[in-house]
Amino acid sequence: MYKHILIPTDGSELSAKAVQHGIAFAKSIGAKITALTTTEPFHVFSADPAMLTDTASVYHKHAEEFAVKTLKAVANLAKAAGVPCETIHLEEGLPYEGIIKVANAKNCDLILMASHGRRGVSAIVLGSETLKVLTHSKTPVLVYRG
Repeated sequence: MYKHILIPTDGSELSAKAVQHGIAFAKSIGAKITALTTTEPFHVFSADPAMLTDTASVYHKHAEEFAVKTLKAVANLAKAAGVPCETIHLEEGLPYEGIIKVANAKNCDLILMASHGRRGVSAIVLGSETLKVLTHSKTPVLVYRG
């Protein structure tokens, strides 16, 4: 049924669980995966503490190190399971747009991602990348809730 699964990850514990389930699912159906992590571009005016104290070059260095570490962990799990895996680090202002863009560019037929399960005011104020992907993607989305 599904042959190419996009698994976005932000490196969080819940996202890591979704990655593990995504790899197991891919293995069970003989699919390959693409693991994706996104980082925001450096902004001079930002509420993110890392952007307030870092220079652009330091910020990009830290973002790249984080992405390499996060994606290497996914690639190692996929390799151990015998699941073909490509990794992508994308700098994107709005993560959900990057997720959809990569799913389309790589011809993924499923997006498997974690939901952090925010409720109430925090869900309204902070929004949800998962909800935005569900709302805007034409690619089917499987949501992992751990």
